[in-house]
Amino acid sequence: MGGFFGSVKKSSAVFDVFIGTDYHSHLGTKRGGMAAYDPEVGLQREIHNIENAPFRTKFERVLKEMKGNAAIGCISDTDPQPLLTVSRLGTYAICTIGIINNAAALVQKVLSAGGGYFDAMTGGRVNANELIAALINSKKSFVDGIRYAQEQVEGTASILLLTDRGTLIAARDKVGRLPVLLGKCDDGYCVSFESFAYKKLGYLDERELGPGEIVEVSADGITQLAPAGKEMRICAFLWSYYGYPTSSYEGVNVEIMRCKNGEIFAKNDAKTHDLHDIDFVGGVPDSGTPHAIGYANACKVPFARPYIKYTPTWSRSFMPVNQTERNRVAKMKLIPVHELIDGKKLLLVDDSIVRGTQLKETVDFLYSHGAKAVHMRSACPPIMYGCKYLNFSRSSGDMDLITRRTMMELEGEESVKHMEEYSNSETERGKAMRKAICDKFQFESLEFQSLEGLIEAIGLEPCKLCTYCWTGKE
Repeated sequence: MGGFFGSVKKSSAVFDVFIGTDYHSHLGTKRGGMAAYDPEVGLQREIHNIENAPFRTKFERVLKEMKGNAAIGCISDTDPQPLLTVSRLGTYAICTIGIINNAAALVQKVLSAGGGYFDAMTGGRVNANELIAALINSKKSFVDGIRYAQEQVEGTASILLLTDRGTLIAARDKVGRLPVLLGKCDDGYCVSFESFAYKKLGYLDERELGPGEIVEVSADGITQLAPAGKEMRICAFLWSYYGYPTSSYEGVNVEIMRCKNGEIFAKNDAKTHDLHDIDFVGGVPDSGTPHAIGYANACKVPFARPYIKYTPTWSRSFMPVNQTERNRVAKMKLIPVHELIDGKKLLLVDDSIVRGTQLKETVDFLYSHGAKAVHMRSACPPIMYGCKYLNFSRSSGDMDLITRRTMMELEGEESVKHMEEYSNSETERGKAMRKAICDKFQFESLEFQSLEGLIEAIGLEPCKLCTYCWTGKE
């Protein structure tokens, strides 16, 4: 996916943006970038590939070379950014988070309207940031341009601009699927995806932008350029998996939600599954761990870590793009604690089950080290639809999902007519899907958190949450 961080201060903002952007590294593994504005130097920009090295190692030199009291940075799992653009609105740097599903059609629309040309990337694709900038530049103001761009995009677009006036313009996507937060320090303000990123730098919570809200941020204050909309659909998967544990979105902390989610899951799970002979409850690290702690606390089974991920030299940023190599690296990371595996009956809680590829490697690994039984729990409902609003997963289609593949094996095309039944563990189809996945992966048992349980753990009104990947409903 990706994340951004920006700061504008009465003193230099470059160090804050360097650290703040680095704190978003869990959101992407492909590109990192920074841009700064200084009245004498003007706009500066630097982008690096971070597939084989962490963000900070590629940008340490920037601390000495980049100048400015206003700066932005981003971590991207897709296109290089931020980009610099020259337009009738001025010269500015732009970075975005989200996905544009109708990019090809929008490119043609811009070109047919006399919008000039685009630089082509490999395969003829256009950088999403350049496309968003072209849409913005077609209007007479940043506000009109940003609103126009967000209306035209089928998908999601949160936008952060650094202007040649030394200010930031931040826009949350039109229904707030992703968070955009504002922080305040003694001599300025910041914009961030993750709240903990600015708190570590000495900023305090100012507020969170509402859906579709646009603001201009200077060292002296925040000016609202466009009010927030009434409709919100923030992604529920942020709390389940993607969000960092120390962050909060809409006032709900990620770690607290995950522990509560595990508690709710365990209480409901105990109604249909006998857990008395389980030796240990463990999490599939890292994001599954707090779900597992909550689960263990509620069911009174000891929490343990039967294996540890070795991350000093195998951090997420070092994961290859090639799936075969990714699977090998994932296996190399797992270091067993033999005393907690050999002859033990284990129940593992994962944040989610998407393709199931790495999970199978994990279960095979545990059995190879003497596990007597492995029960599997998913801390969210069965994922039935590939997300069309955010590029969370590398899945290229619905049939990449283990649930949909299993349904197809069981009932062919007919299965698509019974999605809700397959999601529900109490129906015959739901039981059949779970058993088939158990047989395939050698799970002793398998269960998923219910949608109702997940929503209860988050604590927001259901109408404010996007649950498309589980329900297929917008």
